[in-house]
Amino acid sequence: MNSTIALVDCNNFFVSCERLFRPDLEGKPVVVLSSNDGCVISRSNEAKKLGIPMGAPVFKYNDLFIREGVYCFSANFELYGDISNRITKTLAKTAPLTEVYSVDESFLDITSLKIANHQSWAQTVRIKVLQEVGVPVAIGIATSKTLAKLASERAKKDTPDNTILNLVNISPSSLYHYMRLTPIEDVWGIGRKLAPKLRAIGIRSALDLSRLDQLYAQQIMGIHGRQTVAELNGQSCLPISPSKNRRQSITHGRIFGEDTNCFNVIEAAITSLVFKATLTLRREGLLANQATVCLQTNRYKPNYSCFVETLKLKAPSADPGVISSSLIKAIQPKLGVNHYIHKADIYLNDLIPLNQLQLKLLSINLSGLDSNQARLSAIDRLNDRFGQGTIKLASENLSNNWRPKKKLISPSYTTNWYDLPIIR
Repeated sequence: MNSTIALVDCNNFFVSCERLFRPDLEGKPVVVLSSNDGCVISRSNEAKKLGIPMGAPVFKYNDLFIREGVYCFSANFELYGDISNRITKTLAKTAPLTEVYSVDESFLDITSLKIANHQSWAQTVRIKVLQEVGVPVAIGIATSKTLAKLASERAKKDTPDNTILNLVNISPSSLYHYMRLTPIEDVWGIGRKLAPKLRAIGIRSALDLSRLDQLYAQQIMGIHGRQTVAELNGQSCLPISPSKNRRQSITHGRIFGEDTNCFNVIEAAITSLVFKATLTLRREGLLANQATVCLQTNRYKPNYSCFVETLKLKAPSADPGVISSSLIKAIQPKLGVNHYIHKADIYLNDLIPLNQLQLKLLSINLSGLDSNQARLSAIDRLNDRFGQGTIKLASENLSNNWRPKKKLISPSYTTNWYDLPIIR
């Protein structure tokens, strides 16, 4: 039996999250900005019609923002992550298998569902997400992931209400029409790196790629190329994966709000980034054997420098205090007063599951490990209940000068008690 895959894609997701608590912005141009409010990372349809491109530098478009009354928001990833989780829970109730592909996209395997009319089913799902969460979505339905992805993108561009496109059981001529409209760089998994290579041999659209010999596609793009051609022809090669593979590494980094040579500021940044990285470790039941800190000056200014220190931890850990203090002690001697740090990155590698921890003779104290895990679990529960940052390491409070500028950030309506919306 052929597979039937649906891709649910949130429309202008970051903007939609902001509009949830600002219904007065419906129908008005809205953009969400990156860290330090530098460039545009999400646009409403109204903003797109004004000619504001993705990645638009704010300083170049500021006059247009003012002239056209564009509403700007600093990115509020805590809010967006929570709304994404709510959508995921809603979708999990509609299909036996779901795969979260990104913060605003999920694949649903609906092969086993008895659906008489896929269009009506998709409309029901769309209404359900809108009612339970409040975010509009587009849905593409096809017999493979690649075609479902193509369908969701075409749904937002070609359908009258920009919501649903069903490619299951349509005529070949209609399917070819949508594939012909899809530029090669917009095909899932191709992107702008492979596109020039394919254009050089005359492959300019999804339809062209679907007609490529699969063995030849494998020669020029590897096994991924052969799978993509097969998927464009309706053959499902990429099954739904409900659970993600265990992480191999975790990275957290930030560009500073202002460059600094003050080590107290740098120490606060490292501690905060390690705290966030280890929170991910604990939520996924992992421990790190290795930690790295990378500090960079501004690469667009003279005398660019990069400082890296990697440590093998004495014992696998998810303790932010242990990891941050070790990294700070290791990196401090490398920095001088003439080094103005612009960006910091933390990498946690060589990850192992907590429940598979191999004790090395007597080198790991079991009672101490259990006590440490209990302490960290208590901290996480308090932060989950009262908001992230309720409990944190003391050195995080040394300075906030490193934090990215977010002058236009909205409240964390759904994750912080103090930011709860007030009904009058």
